[in-house]
Amino acid sequence: MTAIGERLDEAVRLRQIIETQRVINAAILDPDEVMRVVAERAQLLTCATAGVVELVEGDEMVYRAASGTAAESLGLRLDVGTSLSGMCVRMGETLQCEDTDADPRVDREACRRIGARSMVVAPLIHRGEAVGVLKVLSPAPAAFNADDIDTLELLAGFIATSLINAAAHAEETERALHDSLTGLPNRVLLLDRLDHALRAAKRHASPLAVFFLDLDGFKGVNDTHGHAVGDGLLCLVAAYLRAAMRTSDTVARYGGDEFVVVCENASPRAEVEIRERIDGAVARATSAVGSGSDVTASVGVAWSSDGNTTPAALLEKADASMYETKRTRSPR
Repeated sequence: MTAIGERLDEAVRLRQIIETQRVINAAILDPDEVMRVVAERAQLLTCATAGVVELVEGDEMVYRAASGTAAESLGLRLDVGTSLSGMCVRMGETLQCEDTDADPRVDREACRRIGARSMVVAPLIHRGEAVGVLKVLSPAPAAFNADDIDTLELLAGFIATSLINAAAHAEETERALHDSLTGLPNRVLLLDRLDHALRAAKRHASPLAVFFLDLDGFKGVNDTHGHAVGDGLLCLVAAYLRAAMRTSDTVARYGGDEFVVVCENASPRAEVEIRERIDGAVARATSAVGSGSDVTASVGVAWSSDGNTTPAALLEKADASMYETKRTRSPR
């Protein structure tokens, strides 16, 4: 056991925990930063020589944050089935090892590699499930007491809260940037991606194409078969468009029955092929819906050879091209 004189008194420990919470609140939506801070504070508050945050990845526990003597072991992987960390995750309970040389639950080779003779491991509970652990290590046997366990469990709760808040923030952001019906990027995300694409086109002097398409005959589907069938058709069009385009292309729902496809590094010689892919995707979606629906696409395109334009201007040009296509098409 570490000598009493080397330990933080209760008042200092409490102040440090409060300060840790303050620091974490400032980075609450950055789990990586929270894990780093908590690992460091866990080491300090328990007078350990190392603090570690491990997360579960498949059948392994991975060091995602590490301080002190474990800092150089960042990224270390332990087997879930043969480590104390893995057992902690399976049980969802805090576990203590007083001597790694005599404890069959630990990965002794890993403990010797990082100089750990004793440890405490607390689970990180996220949405009712242990997704990792917070761990402190010492080269001395029996180095931790009940106060250290309480401290570690409290700090582990800080990480769990951060993970929950970050997940909620990510879900909220996902909803804000994607169309709720089709799951495609919405107009906000489209404009952002198009802005990045234009910047890249300007840097590399590479061509960029924006295809704007409107579904002709879509209103008839809603009027004849109902909005549920119309929504299903929009979802199928979205799915077939994504499948038809390259993974580097952006397929977005602009609104209503309008879609936009952004193709970076697309040669103008490929325009006919891209149009055929778009037409084919719409045809497959219409065929899959059936119900006698007769929907085609009017497609317009705008090109930028060097990125010297704005997202709004390029979309406006593609939109105008689409309406020109619609105007000149032979009536069905």
